[in-house]
Amino acid sequence: MPKVQANGITLNYEQQGSGEPLILIPYLSADNACYAFQVAEYAKHFTCISVDLRGTGESDKPDGVFSTELYAEDVAALMQALGIERAHVSGLSFGGAIGMWLAARHPERVKSLSLHGAWTKTDAYVRTVVEGWQVMAKAFNSIPELVVRGIFPWCFTPGLYATKYDYIESLAAFVRSRPPMSVDAFMQQSDAVIAHDVEAQLARITAPTQITFGRHDQVTSVRFAEPLTSAIKGSELVIFEEASHAPIYESVDEFNQKTLAFLQHHAQKASGSVAT
Repeated sequence: MPKVQANGITLNYEQQGSGEPLILIPYLSADNACYAFQVAEYAKHFTCISVDLRGTGESDKPDGVFSTELYAEDVAALMQALGIERAHVSGLSFGGAIGMWLAARHPERVKSLSLHGAWTKTDAYVRTVVEGWQVMAKAFNSIPELVVRGIFPWCFTPGLYATKYDYIESLAAFVRSRPPMSVDAFMQQSDAVIAHDVEAQLARITAPTQITFGRHDQVTSVRFAEPLTSAIKGSELVIFEEASHAPIYESVDEFNQKTLAFLQHHAQKASGSVAT
């Protein structure tokens, strides 16, 4: 897979499809393959660029303190290195947190913004959950095992476990097949989750924005819907009624249909202004 120098580090990415550029920002602990079920559809209409964030996949793993702002600057530098003037930007959870910083700091670079299970500012609940994941990461000494045994239950409904456990197991096998994140890198990234606070920057976001949540999500629940929709002018809200934190896996068809409709609507507007 191709690599570029961006913001002082080497970033690995995957590119598929054709059309206007769509940057897909991974969630906590994940690499560029995490949106496989979406890229299969998105790439029919967009040039999908899925990135390994610093500390994950095949990208560099530097020391230091990471933040959602720093990750956003990495993505902006990736766009610059690839010659992408403007792009659609999409992210789930941690990816959405990064996307908000990118859209606030570089509004001229973001043509549309898709925020799935995102949050404005880490509250006591999110912090408590993520601190628990940090304890489990050290106990398992394996981030794939942490994800499967400790994070999956927060991502999927009990009903999915009860009725489609074979599907859960297939997702677990997928996680275990990817390049594993180190425990140290997970601590850096999860500390960035805990420190996340983009609340004061949201009014700077000018891109058309779609905000989605899973109805059964507890971690970044619909409690964040009003703070996001009220601060991001003209944003639209979609709730996936049968999903928890990861509708990208639990409500694949509905998720793809509703998010792709948003993306295509805004791709049709001023399409000549996007340069690659």
